[in-house]
Amino acid sequence: MLRAVIIDDEANSSSALKEKIAQHFFNVIVVKICNNAREGIDAIDTLKPDVVFLDIEMPVMNGFVMLQQLNYKKFELIFTTAYDHYAIEAIRSSALDYLVKPIAIDELRAAIDKAEEKKNQHTPNQQLELLLENLAEKKHILRIAVPTSGGLQFIKVQDIIYLEASVNYTHIFLTEKRKYTVSRTLKDFEDMLPTEEFLRIHNSYIINKNFVEKYIRGEGGQVVLTNNAVLEVSKRKKSEFLKAIGY
Repeated sequence: MLRAVIIDDEANSSSALKEKIAQHFFNVIVVKICNNAREGIDAIDTLKPDVVFLDIEMPVMNGFVMLQQLNYKKFELIFTTAYDHYAIEAIRSSALDYLVKPIAIDELRAAIDKAEEKKNQHTPNQQLELLLENLAEKKHILRIAVPTSGGLQFIKVQDIIYLEASVNYTHIFLTEKRKYTVSRTLKDFEDMLPTEEFLRIHNSYIINKNFVEKYIRGEGGQVVLTNNAVLEVSKRKKSEFLKAIGY
């Protein structure tokens, strides 16, 4: 049984979520509904729930600020938001779940199934710790969590040389000849990675401009990276790329 806390300043939203849980998920019991972040902090530290459904945008104190003030952090976190674009970089970088209101039952089921699986593994919530680490940095994310066949791999952003699309998968090429293939699209990473360092140069490629060694002129041209990879720059992305590298 999962013990859940819902934190949302909109009473209609929290009531609707509680009702959906009661009707469809007999393995989840809502032990507390909180109307603001301060109530949420007290409930989490006192009740020590297994899972927390947290609204991001709340008055006085938003969900991210609330998380940074917690003492107890051994729970699975599921964000709920009416804005599918809000803070997407920080959330996706940590491979945490977020549900867009109104919450669909199938998406809620997938998030709850993941939370239950992680509870049964009795492992620390590294994703929450990673989120807090990236939020504390403020400038941009330091590490990302990516799903692999064995679980989650935590990767330093500064070690990523480039990413290559492969249908619904992405190949990530890193320093020291490391490579991971993950079940996320290139667009997911484009939304996640800091734009100060990462450039989409083609439908198939995102590069870390810190690893650019050479540019070869052409209709779009080609970029040579420090690991000797030679990648096409699309004609449409050429001017944006040249501006980004200060040409």
